Amino acid sequence: MKGSVIDLAVGVVIGGAFGKIVASLVGDVIMPALSPILGSVTFTDLAVQIATNAAGKPVMLRYGAFLQTIFEFLVIALSLFIVIKGINRLKRPAPNAPPPVPSRTEVLLQDIKDLLTRR
Repeated sequence: MKGSVIDLAVGVVIGGAFGKIVASLVGDVIMPALSPILGSVTFTDLAVQIATNAAGKPVMLRYGAFLQTIFEFLVIALSLFIVIKGINRLKRPAPNAPPPVPSRTEVLLQDIKDLLTRR
Protein backbone atom coordinates (compact mmCIF):
# COMPACT_ATOMS: atom_id res chain seq x y z
CA MET A 1 0.00 0.00 0.00
CA LYS A 2 2.83 2.40 0.78
CA GLY A 3 4.20 2.10 -2.76
CA SER A 4 0.79 2.84 -4.25
CA VAL A 5 0.38 5.94 -2.10
CA ILE A 6 3.79 7.22 -3.17
CA ASP A 7 2.97 6.49 -6.83
CA LEU A 8 -0.27 8.43 -6.46
CA ALA A 9 1.50 11.39 -4.85
CA VAL A 10 4.10 11.47 -7.63
CA GLY A 11 1.31 11.30 -10.21
CA VAL A 12 -0.51 14.24 -8.64
CA VAL A 13 2.63 16.38 -8.55
CA ILE A 14 3.55 15.53 -12.15
CA GLY A 15 -0.06 16.10 -13.24
CA GLY A 16 -0.06 19.58 -11.69
CA ALA A 17 3.18 20.48 -13.42
CA PHE A 18 1.90 19.02 -16.70
CA GLY A 19 -1.26 21.14 -16.39
CA LYS A 20 0.83 24.29 -16.01
CA ILE A 21 2.91 23.37 -19.05
CA VAL A 22 -0.18 22.79 -21.17
CA ALA A 23 -1.79 26.01 -19.93
CA SER A 24 1.35 27.88 -21.00
CA LEU A 25 1.35 26.08 -24.35
CA VAL A 26 -2.26 27.07 -24.99
CA GLY A 27 -1.99 30.62 -23.64
CA ASP A 28 1.44 31.55 -24.99
CA VAL A 29 1.80 29.54 -28.20
CA ILE A 30 -1.49 28.30 -29.64
CA MET A 31 -3.80 31.22 -28.83
CA PRO A 32 -1.47 33.92 -30.23
CA ALA A 33 -1.20 31.84 -33.40
CA LEU A 34 -5.01 31.74 -33.63
CA SER A 35 -5.46 35.44 -32.86
CA PRO A 36 -5.29 36.62 -36.50
CA ILE A 37 -8.07 34.18 -37.36
CA LEU A 38 -10.25 34.93 -34.31
CA GLY A 39 -9.60 38.66 -34.22
CA SER A 40 -8.75 38.61 -30.51
CA VAL A 41 -5.74 37.49 -28.51
CA THR A 42 -7.49 34.98 -26.24
CA PHE A 43 -10.87 33.41 -25.75
CA THR A 44 -11.05 34.90 -22.25
CA ASP A 45 -11.85 38.32 -23.72
CA LEU A 46 -15.10 37.02 -25.24
CA ALA A 47 -18.16 38.10 -23.24
CA VAL A 48 -21.75 39.26 -23.67
CA GLN A 49 -23.47 41.89 -21.56
CA ILE A 50 -26.69 40.40 -20.22
CA ALA A 51 -27.85 43.19 -17.88
CA THR A 52 -26.73 45.99 -15.59
CA ASN A 53 -26.61 45.77 -11.82
CA ALA A 54 -28.00 48.30 -9.32
CA ALA A 55 -24.78 50.34 -9.41
CA GLY A 56 -25.04 50.67 -13.19
CA LYS A 57 -22.15 48.33 -13.96
CA PRO A 58 -22.65 45.80 -16.75
CA VAL A 59 -23.24 42.17 -15.83
CA MET A 60 -21.16 40.15 -18.25
CA LEU A 61 -21.52 36.54 -19.30
CA ARG A 62 -17.88 35.57 -19.85
CA TYR A 63 -18.22 32.52 -22.05
CA GLY A 64 -14.68 33.00 -23.40
CA ALA A 65 -13.06 31.81 -20.17
CA PHE A 66 -15.17 28.65 -20.38
CA LEU A 67 -14.11 28.07 -23.99
CA GLN A 68 -10.46 28.62 -23.01
CA THR A 69 -10.75 26.00 -20.25
CA ILE A 70 -12.38 23.50 -22.60
CA PHE A 71 -9.63 24.08 -25.16
CA GLU A 72 -6.93 23.53 -22.51
CA PHE A 73 -8.68 20.34 -21.38
CA LEU A 74 -8.75 19.01 -24.95
CA VAL A 75 -5.03 19.71 -25.39
CA ILE A 76 -4.27 17.96 -22.07
CA ALA A 77 -6.45 14.97 -23.02
CA LEU A 78 -4.80 14.68 -26.44
CA SER A 79 -1.32 14.92 -24.92
CA LEU A 80 -2.07 12.26 -22.31
CA PHE A 81 -3.60 10.01 -24.97
CA ILE A 82 -0.46 10.24 -27.09
CA VAL A 83 1.84 9.62 -24.10
CA ILE A 84 -0.17 6.62 -22.84
CA LYS A 85 -0.42 5.17 -26.34
CA GLY A 86 3.39 5.44 -26.66
CA ILE A 87 3.94 3.78 -23.27
CA ASN A 88 1.59 0.93 -24.20
CA ARG A 89 3.41 0.47 -27.51
CA LEU A 90 6.71 0.11 -25.62
CA LYS A 91 5.21 -2.51 -23.29
CA ARG A 92 3.76 -4.61 -26.12
CA PRO A 93 5.92 -7.62 -27.12
CA ALA A 94 7.43 -7.66 -30.59
CA PRO A 95 5.03 -9.21 -33.14
CA ASN A 96 7.61 -11.71 -34.47
CA ALA A 97 8.99 -12.72 -31.11
CA PRO A 98 9.00 -16.48 -30.58
CA PRO A 99 6.83 -17.78 -27.77
CA PRO A 100 8.67 -18.29 -24.49
CA VAL A 101 10.18 -21.73 -23.99
CA PRO A 102 8.19 -23.68 -21.38
CA SER A 103 10.07 -24.67 -18.25
CA ARG A 104 10.91 -28.29 -17.50
CA THR A 105 8.13 -28.39 -14.91
CA GLU A 106 5.57 -27.19 -17.43
CA VAL A 107 6.72 -29.81 -19.96
CA LEU A 108 6.42 -32.60 -17.38
CA LEU A 109 2.97 -31.41 -16.32
CA GLN A 110 1.86 -31.33 -19.95
CA ASP A 111 3.14 -34.90 -20.44
CA ILE A 112 1.25 -36.07 -17.34
CA LYS A 113 -1.90 -34.35 -18.56
CA ASP A 114 -1.57 -35.98 -21.99
CA LEU A 115 -1.10 -39.42 -20.41
CA LEU A 116 -4.18 -38.96 -18.21
CA THR A 117 -6.39 -37.84 -21.10
CA ARG A 118 -5.39 -40.91 -23.20
CA ARG A 119 -6.72 -43.36 -20.59
